Amino acid sequence: MKLAIHHRTGSFSERWIAYCKKKHIDYKVVNAFDSDIIQQLNDCDAFMWHHHHNEFKDVLTAKRILFSLEHAGIRVFPEFKTSWHFDDKVAQKYLLEAIDAPIVPSYVFYDKEVAIKWAEKTIFPKVFKLKGGAGASNVKLVKNRKQAIKIINRAFRSGFPQFDKLGYFCDSIKKYKAGLISFSSVIRASARLFITTDFAGMQPPEKGYVYFQDFIPNNDSDLRVIIVDNRAFAVKRMVRDDDFRASGSGIKIFDKNKIDLECIKIAFKVNKKLQSQSVAFDFVWDDNGKPYLIELSYGFAVQFYDPCPGYWDANFDWHEGFFNPQEWMVDNIISNFRSIK
Repeated sequence: MKLAIHHRTGSFSERWIAYCKKKHIDYKVVNAFDSDIIQQLNDCDAFMWHHHHNEFKDVLTAKRILFSLEHAGIRVFPEFKTSWHFDDKVAQKYLLEAIDAPIVPSYVFYDKEVAIKWAEKTIFPKVFKLKGGAGASNVKLVKNRKQAIKIINRAFRSGFPQFDKLGYFCDSIKKYKAGLISFSSVIRASARLFITTDFAGMQPPEKGYVYFQDFIPNNDSDLRVIIVDNRAFAVKRMVRDDDFRASGSGIKIFDKNKIDLECIKIAFKVNKKLQSQSVAFDFVWDDNGKPYLIELSYGFAVQFYDPCPGYWDANFDWHEGFFNPQEWMVDNIISNFRSIK
C-alpha cells in the first residue's frame, strides 16, 4: 500500500510523514494544488490532507478533490462523512438534529422578517454565530432584542466580514492581561485593526442568513472530546475572564478525574452514527448537569493535546500514557484499506 500526503507546515502531515518513516510505510508527498494532482495519485492507494478553515486555497478546493477521489474508490482522509460539515455550524445543526444528538437548541433563518418576528418573541440572551470560524471567533453574546434585530438587519444587508478585527484585538488584550500571550502579540493584533488577514481579504462577507443558539449559563468551562479510530481523549477548557467563551482561552485541564465521563459516552454514541474518522465535540452543561453539544470539527490543534495523560477505548476503559492521534489516523487508513481488499 502507498500513501500520498499533502504537506503543510504545522498540520497533521508533519506527524503522518514522521510515522511513515518510522514504520517504513510507503508514501510520497504531493502538492494538492497542482493541476494534475489526480494523475499524480495514480500509483497511490490513499490520500491524506489536513485541510484548514483559514487557508483560502484549502477552503476553495480541498473537499472537491477529496470527495472526487473517494467517489473513484480511493481511500482518503478526511472522507466525506468526516468533513462535509467542517467549519459550517449551520450544517452541523442540521446534522446533529437529524441524528437526534443532544445539541444546544439552535435557530437559523434565511428571511429577515421571519428572523425579526422570532427575535421579538424569544427569550434572551442568545449566542450569535457565523457558520465559519474557530477558537470562538465570530461568536457573540446577544443580550437583548435590540441587539438581535441590529444583527439581523446587518445579516441581510452588508453582512459580516470573515475576520472580526475589533474582536480579535479585544481578545488579545484579555489574553495579555491573563498572561497567556506577550505584549508583542498585542502589537501584532493591533496591526490587524488596519490590515485584514489574507483569508478574509479573499472571502466575501457572510450574509443572507442568521444563526443563533440558546445561551447555556453558569458554565465555567466547556469540554472538548476527540475521537480518532475509536479512541477518545479530552480536555476541559476554562472560560475566559469577563467572557462566556472557553474555546481559544488557552486555559486547559487534562486531569481525567475532571472529565465528565457522560460526555465521553455521548461522544462515542454520536460518532457511531456519524462514522467519522476523526471528530472533536464541544460540550457544555445545563444547571442540572446535563451535557449538550455546541458544535463539532474533524480537525484540532496538533500539539495542544500532547499533555493528555491517556485515552478511553470504546468500552470506556482508560489507557494511561502518551499517544499520538495522528499515527492512529494513518493506521486507520491502512487497516480499512486492507479490510476491503
